[in-house]
Amino acid sequence: MKPLSTTPPATDSSTPLKKTLTTSLLYFFILGDVLGAGVYVLVGQVAAESGGAVWAPLLVALCLALLTAASYAELVTKYPRAGGASHYATLAYGPFLGFLAGFCMLAAGIVSVAALARGFGGDYLSEFITLPVVLVTIVFLIALALLNARGIRESTRANVVATVIEVSGLLLVIGLGAWIVLRGDGDTGRLTDLGTSREGPVGAVLSGAVLAYYSFVGFETSVNVAEETRDPRRSYPRALFGALLTAGAVYALVGVAAAVAVPTEKLTESSGPLLEVVRRAGGIPTELFSAIALVAVANGALLTGIMSSRLTYGMARDGLLPRFLTKVLPGRRTPWAAIATTTALSLVLALTGDVSTLASTLVLLLLVVFFLVNTSLLVLRRDLVSQDHFRAPTLVPVLGALSCVLLATRIEHDVWLRGLLVLAVGAGLGIIAAVKSRRSS
Repeated sequence: MKPLSTTPPATDSSTPLKKTLTTSLLYFFILGDVLGAGVYVLVGQVAAESGGAVWAPLLVALCLALLTAASYAELVTKYPRAGGASHYATLAYGPFLGFLAGFCMLAAGIVSVAALARGFGGDYLSEFITLPVVLVTIVFLIALALLNARGIRESTRANVVATVIEVSGLLLVIGLGAWIVLRGDGDTGRLTDLGTSREGPVGAVLSGAVLAYYSFVGFETSVNVAEETRDPRRSYPRALFGALLTAGAVYALVGVAAAVAVPTEKLTESSGPLLEVVRRAGGIPTELFSAIALVAVANGALLTGIMSSRLTYGMARDGLLPRFLTKVLPGRRTPWAAIATTTALSLVLALTGDVSTLASTLVLLLLVVFFLVNTSLLVLRRDLVSQDHFRAPTLVPVLGALSCVLLATRIEHDVWLRGLLVLAVGAGLGIIAAVKSRRSS
């Protein structure tokens, strides 16, 4: 079959972004984004959907996430440049779906940063000091933007420290769960308790996996820093799969600890389920977990902000957004225009406070993106490139696309309605972008 095109490998001369990320920094970047604030609040909600065996939907979600991650690994090593899902969909389907994929990622990222900024100024911070949420939100977002603009190396090094703190908190929960079992206060019988009054074991696990899936998303943000990685074809697959497997192991053990330490009813009623494990074990100040949660929130917002700005930069370079957004700082070589724009949008959303309805569509928006990524990989298999790259078995992107459809069927109708509104806006803007692209070609 005749190839669509022969794409030359990316070189330093073709990009103004500075290559500074090593495999270890990229590993911590992905791990820090996956091990975000969600795990500290989602365990109870997963238990409400699946039953006491919280570890089961977490492992199912990991397997489903690995399918799409494999598709990303092939596409990133084949086309190592900023833009991510938007760039791949543009290559496979043209500017309309390329714009729609990027729009969904941007909508999810910008709202996520806004929600995390609001969360940072909420109850966790109130454990230490009471300040106006508006003031905290403004200062928080400005600080993140400045760190982002200072450089990818500084941002990812700060992420390494924050990731160590986040993981330490989760390891503490795992250790406390083991201690509770050893002293005879745990109930290991809950580890096999699957199903609820509404659904049987299979349906309950799938419903829990939808929520658990949100705990694993974040790996896709690393696509947008591939252009700043020294050797993406070698580093990216190692960092990606290593980080996801590490996160999966930590999540499963946290799920086991929470299940054996806290009765399921208590777990589902708590807005801070891991804090219930700390209280059950005793001997650890509850303020410690508030501090860890603040670090998790800040780190998640930083990494999502990096993703949003790099995605904006990549889409602008592809002609899908105004060219102004491709401007970079002369010395730092970071995309300052994209950083300023995405931060401003997050600030507007955060200050209005009306982000809950859009935040509930995040998983749905990302499933749309992941479906496009998996199917784009199948289309782009005809596109030959000169450099070696990671290659996933053909069945993997097929199963990845089907997993997105499966999870989408488990999402509530009201979330679908809100998601369709966002997609309609993206489709309208995508048509404009496609028309402009045809006129300029």
